[in-house]
Amino acid sequence: MMKLYSFFRSGTSHRLRIALHLKGITTEYIPVDLRTEEHLGADFKAINPQGLVPALVDGPMCLTQSPAIIEWLEEAYPEHSFLPKDRIHRAYVRALAAIVGCDIHPLNNRRVLEHLRHQLGQDELAINTWCQTWITDGFDAFEALLERYQLHGQYCFGDAPGLADIYLVSQVESARRFKVDLGRWPLMMKIEANCMQLDAFILAAPSKQPDAA
Repeated sequence: MMKLYSFFRSGTSHRLRIALHLKGITTEYIPVDLRTEEHLGADFKAINPQGLVPALVDGPMCLTQSPAIIEWLEEAYPEHSFLPKDRIHRAYVRALAAIVGCDIHPLNNRRVLEHLRHQLGQDELAINTWCQTWITDGFDAFEALLERYQLHGQYCFGDAPGLADIYLVSQVESARRFKVDLGRWPLMMKIEANCMQLDAFILAAPSKQPDAA
């Protein structure tokens, strides 16, 4: 069985958990507590030298960086594909995912927020404002693309959950934590509600993880 090193509230861990559940893959869940900086200790860095979660151990190989791991899952387990068959549509879905993975999440990553707090002396109001700014900017673009191309159905692309939904739902969870008003994105919220009817998304939620207690 593969080992998943994860932190319940990590957005990147959340997206990988969704992907694993959608593929029907069971893992041994190993919590890494970011609150106590366990990820920076020698034991975890022996697993992932970058000191970041998630990490997925499959035999002798430790896979890191959630986009790379999700791409590997798609290649290794092609059933229940995350991507459309058409190349243009695949590029569109990847672009939606990248809005979250490249332009929103990195600016709200714990490392960045800790730097803002401890090196730059920002208080929690400033931290929330920072996070709200970049989440709102990215979500505005995400919603605009959904509206422009009308390729969504129950999910971001058609009526099967895929890569864009994996990224969207994990980022919506983070947006709620930073008190973002989600009412301005009705299409995204409808899609997120549809996703949260599925076991794969329910079981991957931060509150359902063993280290959430």
